[in-house]
Amino acid sequence: MKIPALPFTVTDWSQVEATTHPGETGEALWRTLNIGDLRVRIVEYSPGYLADHWCDRGHVLYVLEGELDSELRDGRTFKLKPGMSYQVSDFGDAAHRSSTKTGAKLFIVD
Repeated sequence: MKIPALPFTVTDWSQVEATTHPGETGEALWRTLNIGDLRVRIVEYSPGYLADHWCDRGHVLYVLEGELDSELRDGRTFKLKPGMSYQVSDFGDAAHRSSTKTGAKLFIVD
């Protein structure tokens, strides 16, 4: 990830329109700021959410609220709670998908 040239930017996330993204079960609400190839998001997963795909994109993800279960394609699983993060590269074999029983609110940069 390379942050492109941009002026100092303040984001009031409550003013960013949410878009709905259905999962295999549940849904995700994304509030997205796109700056060139950089994407910054607040994502809220509903209780019972399960991603409908394996993701190969690199991210820095920080859990703001709730609990997030991250599953890697190789079978490893990780439970993240508020204050925890994960970092994953665009490269290598770290395909992952998210789910949550309780719901979760995340800050993601990719």
